[in-house]
Amino acid sequence: MVVAQQDNMKRILIILASLVIFCTCADAQKGKKNYVVGFYNLENLFDTYNDPAKNDEEFLPEGRNKWTEAKYQKKLQNMAKVIRSMKDENGAWHALLGVSEIENRLVLEDLVMEPQIAEANYQIIHYDGPDRRGVDVALLYKPEVFTFLDSESIPFTFEGSSIDFIMDQEGKDYFRTRDILMVHGLIDGEHFAIYVAHLPSRAGGKKGGNQLRDRGGEIMYEHAMMMQEKYPGIKIVCMGDMNDNPTDPSMAEYLHGREFTADVTDADFFSPFTSMLKAGFGSLAYQGVWSIYDLLLVNNALANPQDGTFGLRQLHKKGYYGRVYNAKFLTNQKGQYKGTPFRTFSNGAFIGGYSDHYPTYIVITK
Repeated sequence: MVVAQQDNMKRILIILASLVIFCTCADAQKGKKNYVVGFYNLENLFDTYNDPAKNDEEFLPEGRNKWTEAKYQKKLQNMAKVIRSMKDENGAWHALLGVSEIENRLVLEDLVMEPQIAEANYQIIHYDGPDRRGVDVALLYKPEVFTFLDSESIPFTFEGSSIDFIMDQEGKDYFRTRDILMVHGLIDGEHFAIYVAHLPSRAGGKKGGNQLRDRGGEIMYEHAMMMQEKYPGIKIVCMGDMNDNPTDPSMAEYLHGREFTADVTDADFFSPFTSMLKAGFGSLAYQGVWSIYDLLLVNNALANPQDGTFGLRQLHKKGYYGRVYNAKFLTNQKGQYKGTPFRTFSNGAFIGGYSDHYPTYIVITK
């Protein structure tokens, strides 16, 4: 079984390695404006200080992970290296980069000042959220491209849902998870709303968990439809670690994700990673099975744009609009987990990797 899984991983990585990226930002399409919009789960970017309001004990120097200043600095350098590497591939920095599993604003301030990426001049949108583990989502943006207008931290609530939850009222009252971040701004005069989410995990099995992620998709959808009504023609991107594949109900039903642009209406979202998942791409692997939980979906205004406005750029010879950034240095090259993302810890030991997720991105163009 292990050999078969490893062979399968090798096959998929060969597919990924053969990915042909059509030039994106500093490219041959003269006169085009191209901007990279992406997402990256930073896998437990914690500082070394004890925050009594958060469950961060394992990420302290005396904690289970022995999270020292040296390890923290290594983690920052690694995250900056990934962002820089994507810039080198595309010829330009991400205009917008959503991130998850960050402890607070401080770690982001440290990250954007890392020498490898300081020149990008990233600005930060972040709210302290209610997650019991103490991790949040945030958005990094380049002010030269994105003009910030307003933002909102959208709480995860059960009120008004169409879902018949298994969870009882006591469970609902106790439940805490990450808020969904919404950032509203302008790119070249066009309105954009960016949603950054880290939906409830699959830890503990499926019982009730699927419904929680379904509710997360429902919350994003309802808010996005409200923004479309308020700002006709607005471009919307929903991104995040959804802890679901694009084919799961949270994305395909509650967020109305559609595999093909021809099927997208103003009441739907285009899901560029659905076709890629079916073709064998993955942003993370668990027990030999690849998934794409790190998703970006866009509304009809981006999927089927009006002339002269931003739309999506194809990034692959087969017509895919998404990119899983599975660079060799982000991938285990040997051992039990060969071919999978090279993460920070393995079996409780610090191994100095990057994340258990690959970054993903799209490119908007006009």
